[in-house]
Amino acid sequence: MRGRQVFMDSLMAHGVDRIFGNPGTTESPLLDSLQSYPDVDYVVALHEGIAVGAASFYAQASGKTAVVNLHVAPGLGNGIGMIYGALKANSPLVITAGQQDTRLRLREPVLGHDLVAMAAPVTKWSVQVERADEMAAVMQRAFKIAREAPAGPAFVALPINVMEQETDLTATASSQIYTSPRPEPAGVEAVVDLLLAAQNPAIVVSDDVARTGAHGELTALAEAMGAGVWFEALRHHAAFPNRHPNARAILPVDAAATARSLDGADLVMLVGGPFFEEVWFSPGAPFPTGAAVVQIEESPARLAYNYPLTAGLAGHLPSTLVALRQGVLAGSAAYLTAAKARNGALADLSTEAAAAYQARSQRAWDRAPMSMPRAMAEISAGTPDNAVVVEEAITAGLDLARAFSFAAPGDYYSGRGGGIGQGLAGAIGAKVAHPDRPLLAISGDGSAMYSIQALWSAAHHDLDIVFVILVNREYRILKHNLDTYRQRFDANSNQDYPQMDLNTPALDFVTIASGMGVPGSTISQPDELAAAVKAAFASPGPSLIAVEIEGKR
Repeated sequence: MRGRQVFMDSLMAHGVDRIFGNPGTTESPLLDSLQSYPDVDYVVALHEGIAVGAASFYAQASGKTAVVNLHVAPGLGNGIGMIYGALKANSPLVITAGQQDTRLRLREPVLGHDLVAMAAPVTKWSVQVERADEMAAVMQRAFKIAREAPAGPAFVALPINVMEQETDLTATASSQIYTSPRPEPAGVEAVVDLLLAAQNPAIVVSDDVARTGAHGELTALAEAMGAGVWFEALRHHAAFPNRHPNARAILPVDAAATARSLDGADLVMLVGGPFFEEVWFSPGAPFPTGAAVVQIEESPARLAYNYPLTAGLAGHLPSTLVALRQGVLAGSAAYLTAAKARNGALADLSTEAAAAYQARSQRAWDRAPMSMPRAMAEISAGTPDNAVVVEEAITAGLDLARAFSFAAPGDYYSGRGGGIGQGLAGAIGAKVAHPDRPLLAISGDGSAMYSIQALWSAAHHDLDIVFVILVNREYRILKHNLDTYRQRFDANSNQDYPQMDLNTPALDFVTIASGMGVPGSTISQPDELAAAVKAAFASPGPSLIAVEIEGKR
């Protein structure tokens, strides 16, 4: 058999039922093989970044290892930004790119380059298949490396002549691999002792909780401890119910501000990892002085990687959290009474925070252009209760979190790593993973233009997605960050915001969407927005709503 058949058989052996890609000439063996593998769908993107972004969100939403097909050096280059996001998100991906015939290696062929070197900095493993006899072993290893904790992308370059070579070595796949160890009893005992000694514990939750299905166990442990639960600034999942009384807030993006947010905690428990993705440097650790720091993690490699720990425990997250809860519930009556009182105090804080937000929202309710709190409330009012939300609203993220209820993993997805443009691309993958749930994709206008070609993929594959673009005609997050920079570095703060406005010319998202086969409308009046969103969900196929909102004041 030929190398391309071994490649396709390897995908089938590893349970792959779709490929996300942008085809090219060196991918001809793969594309030509698809007709012989009708159980493998090909999700077409008009840009390699869209393919990678969609695959990354599909992997997060489905729990499967996603496969991406890119095109030689320029195509791989186009995808590297999204590959970086997938690496930061721990998305299990096997990324392939067609490579020129190896017999042309010394002739510098068109589009040729060292693909392995290009991909290496943003992947867990990067390799080129040199002979067809290597195909089965390389693919077996690529899937293993992509999936094992911490998960991430593996890259495989596929020279066109190697895909056509003959080999007797067939595809292989391991059938049962269990890699998450049970927590060490001594470690559980040590952590439980610290939890029982804490008088004001706090938990910081990571995406690993959602990926491992441990959200229920974490909720039960937080309640048993009487602990507030904090969220990372950049997160991919809803790992803890955002309307739960113990839910606190999103942490800032520098260590000093994070420590201030956690002030008063005498124990901080990090669940999963890694922590933290900072934007600004500030000296010191992101924990209150004197607080014990505990980390629970499935991968020993990430324990105490960035910060020293009072105790660290590696193990299967759901089992570990159950064991910790059992230990806490076996604590003294005085501890359990104190935990109950802490839960009551957290509920009061939650009620006060909701009331304060509602008061701020009302003050902005009738502003023109539409305020972000009003826009999020109206969008939520028109969205079905069971909808999946893919969010890249950035500066509207806090208002979105107040307007929507995300009770469990699968309700919410966003991007990691800080690179923009993930939202629209990710919506494609999330919808493919959740075909039976309505999907709302919310993006800022600046972010949308990084991956606007995703609209064509949505139309091409007839995906029921409601795209909402928040139009303020500016890179608002950059303006906020420029303010912070000027303050931190004592720079000139009386100047304007250079190169951060998108109003000359103004972007016409409805016309852009129409050109890609997606119907759209523009809404500027808040009392029309909820009905427009509801109507979009009632219509088959993708649709777009451009919402004109206020800019930075």
